[in-house]
Amino acid sequence: MCTMNRFCWFAIIALVATSTFAQEKSAASKKKKMPKIPEGVKVIRDIEYTSPNGISLKLDLYLPEKPTTEKLPVVMWVHGGGWKNGSKDNCKAAFLAAEGNFAAVSISYRLIGSGKWPDQINDCYEAVRWVRNSAKKHGLNGDKIGVWGGSAGGHLAALMGTRPFDGEEKTSSRVQAVCDWFGPSELLTMPPNTIGEKRTRAMVEKSNGALLLGKTVMDVPDLANDASGLHHVSKDDPPFLIMHGELDPGVPLEQSQKLHDALKEAGVQLEFVIVKGAGHGGKEFQTDTVKAMVRNFFTKTLR
Repeated sequence: MCTMNRFCWFAIIALVATSTFAQEKSAASKKKKMPKIPEGVKVIRDIEYTSPNGISLKLDLYLPEKPTTEKLPVVMWVHGGGWKNGSKDNCKAAFLAAEGNFAAVSISYRLIGSGKWPDQINDCYEAVRWVRNSAKKHGLNGDKIGVWGGSAGGHLAALMGTRPFDGEEKTSSRVQAVCDWFGPSELLTMPPNTIGEKRTRAMVEKSNGALLLGKTVMDVPDLANDASGLHHVSKDDPPFLIMHGELDPGVPLEQSQKLHDALKEAGVQLEFVIVKGAGHGGKEFQTDTVKAMVRNFFTKTLR
C-alpha cells in the first residue's frame, strides 16, 4: 500500500511538472519576437501619442545612435494588415535612421473592431501632430515629415498626402512626402468590394473594406470615396513615390496606376516603380535597390 501511494505521488508530481513545462513552452512560443534593430540605431518604444475613447495608441521612435546637433527629418511608417491586423513593431523605415540623416517613427492606429472610418486616418493625423509637437524634445525637424506605408498602410499614407484634415487644428497634420507601397487607391473598384462570378453579395458584405467603413462599400459610394486617395488628388499634394508589385494578387496594379495618372494630371511631383516579378510585398521589396530608391526619394524631398 505504501509503495502504491508513493508511486501515485510520483506520478502526480511528474504530471504537474510536465503540465507546467508545457504551459511555459507554450507561453514562450507565443512571446512576441521583436525585429532586429539596424546597427547604429536606437529606439524609444511605446510612446503614447493619443488615446481616443480611452484606447491607448503608441508609436516607436527610431533615432541615430550617434548624437547629432542637426534637426532630423522624420519618416513615419504605417503598417499594413487589411486594417484589422498588423503591428508597429516591424518598422520598414528604421534603416533610414542608421546613417544619421533621418529619424523614423512607426505608429499604431485603431484597427477594425476598435474604430470605423475615418478613425484610422484621424489617428494618422494625430501621429503627425505628435511629431511636430515633440520635435524640439527629440531633435526632430517638424517641418520635414514624410510618410511611408505598405498595403493598408500605403492606403493611409496616400490619404495623408491627398486628404487634408477636414476640421480645425492647432498643429498641422500635412506631410511633405509620401511613399505608397501597393496601397488600394479606390475602395469602390477593389475586387473584394465588387460582385462577380466568384464573389457574391454576402461575400462583399464581409470584405475588409466593408468592415472598415461599417457598411457594404458599394452601398456608400460617398463614404468609400472619402476613404480613397484617388478622389482627393489636387495640385498641392506633396511628392509621391508609388511602388507596386507587377504580379500583385491582393491589390491590383491598376489601383496604383490610376493614382499615378491622377497625380500626374494634377501636376504633382511623382515617381512610379513597378517591381518586376513581385507580388503583394515579399522579398522583391527588401532588396538594396528598392531600399536605395526609397532612401533617395526621401533625401530629395525632405533634406
